[in-house]
Amino acid sequence: MKIVSIVGARPQFIKCAPVSRELRKEHEEVLIHTGQHYDHGMSEVFFEELGIPKPDYNLGIGSGTHGRQTGAMLGAIEDVLEEEEPDVVLVYGDTNSTLAGALAAAKLQIPVAHVEAGLRSFDRRMPEEVNRVLTDHCSDLLFCPTETAVRNLAAEGITEGVFLVGDVMLDAMNHNRAIAEERSRILEDAGVRPGEYLVLTVHRPSNTDSKENMTAILGALGEAGMPAVFPVHPRTRRYLGEYGLLAAMPENVRVTEPLGYLDMIRLMAHAKKILTDSGGVQKEAYMLGVPCITLRENTEWVETVEAGWNVLVGAGRERIISMIREFAPAGDQPLLFGDGRAAAGIAKILCSEDIAGHSSV
Repeated sequence: MKIVSIVGARPQFIKCAPVSRELRKEHEEVLIHTGQHYDHGMSEVFFEELGIPKPDYNLGIGSGTHGRQTGAMLGAIEDVLEEEEPDVVLVYGDTNSTLAGALAAAKLQIPVAHVEAGLRSFDRRMPEEVNRVLTDHCSDLLFCPTETAVRNLAAEGITEGVFLVGDVMLDAMNHNRAIAEERSRILEDAGVRPGEYLVLTVHRPSNTDSKENMTAILGALGEAGMPAVFPVHPRTRRYLGEYGLLAAMPENVRVTEPLGYLDMIRLMAHAKKILTDSGGVQKEAYMLGVPCITLRENTEWVETVEAGWNVLVGAGRERIISMIREFAPAGDQPLLFGDGRAAAGIAKILCSEDIAGHSSV
């Protein structure tokens, strides 16, 4: 089969790596990079570290408002699909690249396969939630990471072509964890010791676009009583500069440039706790067995909260301080995300499935 895979942002590069390895054993894969994340720290380093083949097409769309970015991607992807005439288009996650790829393929009547289908935060104010819902409803094959995702789709009337395969990010974690321990020097570079620091990531507009929220989050970290390592997303850095918060950063918060996958995995693996508003980081924290404090009021990864290893705190300073000091998950972690062989399952289904009929299992 000829499969066009569409990626554009950091989480998609991570998800694509194990799937691409499996696909290329039996299929022809054409890789499109939309350019949604385009600088070295957010893009190229992931291709280098994860061994992802160089994209066949780099559309260079770059940043912009959601509508303009998605529209530019839609037109550019459509041109590539008309030229390549693939058997199926594979999209990942919930970004504007995901939605643009799915829409372009659907309008050309090319079957769409969605990796990480069925996630719901039930908050339509999040652009990612809109992207998830629309992508799922124009997909032919829906590869779900969890049983909750399968149930979410069924509640919306989607039962055909639904497959519970597990989470490809667990595949990536299993493949790269030992490599990260061997190669990464991030703990030494940041001057922190295992189990004696926090990790912070913030990138969602609900936080970055609010000076009040960012002031509360950083103020809480300032009272943590231990170092906190803060790899800063370029968009977040811009807002912190505008708010005057970069210059007023608490002394214990160590700001770094965006980190590659191997550095980030090692940094998270040895943290005492992780604070984030990222869906992917919540999940990675769980896979690494590190308590996660989520700086949101909701999450698409409800299983991690139900298992007791993730807590939702929003952006309230006192609540964040309380959880930094008190949140202490106990007990075993249920195997929420499969057996680490999701990519092989996806490749097998794509090889054997009649996409036109897309029977579900």
